[in-house]
Amino acid sequence: MFEQLDINQVRMAFFGGVFLVMALLEAGLPRRKLENGRLKRWPTNWGLIILDSILVRLVFPIGGVGLALLAQEQGWGLFGLTGWNGLAAGVITFLVLDLAVWGQHVASHKIPLFWRIHRVHHADSEVDATTALRFHPIEILLSFVWKGLVIVALGGPVEAVLIFEIVLNASAVFGHANLKLPGALDRLLRFVIVTPDMHRIHHSVIQRETDSNYGFYLSIWDRLFGTYIEEPEKGHEGMEIGLGPSLTPKAHQMPFSLAIPFLKNRQKPEPDPEPLEIGKRNQ
Repeated sequence: MFEQLDINQVRMAFFGGVFLVMALLEAGLPRRKLENGRLKRWPTNWGLIILDSILVRLVFPIGGVGLALLAQEQGWGLFGLTGWNGLAAGVITFLVLDLAVWGQHVASHKIPLFWRIHRVHHADSEVDATTALRFHPIEILLSFVWKGLVIVALGGPVEAVLIFEIVLNASAVFGHANLKLPGALDRLLRFVIVTPDMHRIHHSVIQRETDSNYGFYLSIWDRLFGTYIEEPEKGHEGMEIGLGPSLTPKAHQMPFSLAIPFLKNRQKPEPDPEPLEIGKRNQ
């Protein structure tokens, strides 16, 4: 039986270790020269991360693993009803949760109300390890509700949920890192997982590129559903990141970042190389 304190310690240890490694690698092997460095961006990014963590602990103290434990004890969900709790159930639970996070990310871009909230993440003028957890508190709470519903509906093994939570945090930090990987290694990893070069494209100001590469851990969903883009049109060094001059410059300020969901973005999105029918997201 898991104890919640031990679970939190395990998650924080993995997160802290991965973040430290990525931050050091970013300093030594940067993919892009940052026009806006850590001193300008990190105070707000870390402020949001701390605020989000406090709110989640207050509103959902038992966490995702706690919900999985509760579902298992009560016999809830698909696997609870069938009594299926082996390795296969764990693998399915992991894959379904990763797909659910991918689907939530797509919804946050395609549904205007959710996009207004998700803009806080994309307003960062650079992409590095802290961008991985730069989200508005409203989005964090909605995200937990969605993930919690999936966890309860599945009723899968607690171990699978714990592993997924650890992998999700670690892969988000890795995928957002300003890290230069050897080209051959990046291409190899992309067959399975999301790499920094793959996800960075998602933060481009070009809308066609923003509407691509939604994955956090597994790369198969973008390939399967046709939302995968191999390289940015202007290259990784030349691509512009953020939401344009109406939102991004002020996003380094904590009060402004918290207010972004309630503001209109009057900046016209940069035109795509080819006409595409994409829903309006910048209203």
